[in-house]
Amino acid sequence: MPSFRAFRIHHDDAGHRAGIEPMDTDALTPGEVLVKVAYSSVNYKDALAGTGKGKILRRYPLNGGIDLAGHVAASTDPAFKEGDAVLCTGSGLSENRDGGYAEYAQLDARWAIPLPGGLSLHESMILGTAGFTAALALVHMRDNRQTPALGPIAITGATGGVGQLAVDIFSRAGYTVQAISGKPEHFDHLKTLGAAECIDRRTLAFSGKPLDSARFGGVFDTVGGKLLAGLLPLVSAYGNVAICGNAGGFAFDTTVMPFIIRGVNLLGVASAGTARVLRDRVWQHLADDWKPQHLDRILTHTATLETLPEVFARMLAGASFGRTVVRVGAAA
Repeated sequence: MPSFRAFRIHHDDAGHRAGIEPMDTDALTPGEVLVKVAYSSVNYKDALAGTGKGKILRRYPLNGGIDLAGHVAASTDPAFKEGDAVLCTGSGLSENRDGGYAEYAQLDARWAIPLPGGLSLHESMILGTAGFTAALALVHMRDNRQTPALGPIAITGATGGVGQLAVDIFSRAGYTVQAISGKPEHFDHLKTLGAAECIDRRTLAFSGKPLDSARFGGVFDTVGGKLLAGLLPLVSAYGNVAICGNAGGFAFDTTVMPFIIRGVNLLGVASAGTARVLRDRVWQHLADDWKPQHLDRILTHTATLETLPEVFARMLAGASFGRTVVRVGAAA
């Protein structure tokens, strides 16, 4: 097979560097399923890895991109045949194996997800890790008896990629969404995605009491830090708080009172290593009853391998909005 293009990340005695390089398939991380990549996406972890601003990769060099979608080019696993449409998110991509920022990738068969009916390859990458994380949070919350009757769901960081998809997904699933963001100029946009109410996080006044009047049935938090600490006393009895991010800080101060008096549950959402059986369940929801209705509005930018560095710079500067899909294959 002729060489192909890959956005490859190095870190050695010469320092960090990343860019497009020619590569052969025999140099890819081993796997049973060879995929001709059509699309990938850009997540915050991708920007950290691609710029060297965060310790995401566990070995070097590797191709970037924690998401990919494309068609099977060859497979030694009988579950997959040439031409099958597949996707993969997380599962070690761009951490300990080559990721989706390349025209070809090799996957472990156990992490290759057959594209569910109801989703196109392009739509699957508008969702990507961001949409998977939001839907995984909802699965965890519902498994822990979160119902719309408990009250509205607060979604923090609602104008981010994960947040916008969460607004659409949670509202699609029948929950009343109250979107929290520090960007009121985007509130009208959030309402078109399904938010019943938008709250400027700068206007939220927390009393500092261990418990306060219940305001939310649950929380999907992408921020962490002081905002998470302030919201916990406002969650109604037996509500769930699912956390997936730390944009507002790693640490937060709280008390045991929401947990031992109201039975509030704090649920961690770690999407990268999700078990296969749960992955299939989440992707089926995303292709069916929870499929966001406004993917065309949430997708705000299409990048190529060549334009990745400028996309990373915008994201790390806080200037990105919505989701960015990467067009990898020439036929994508």
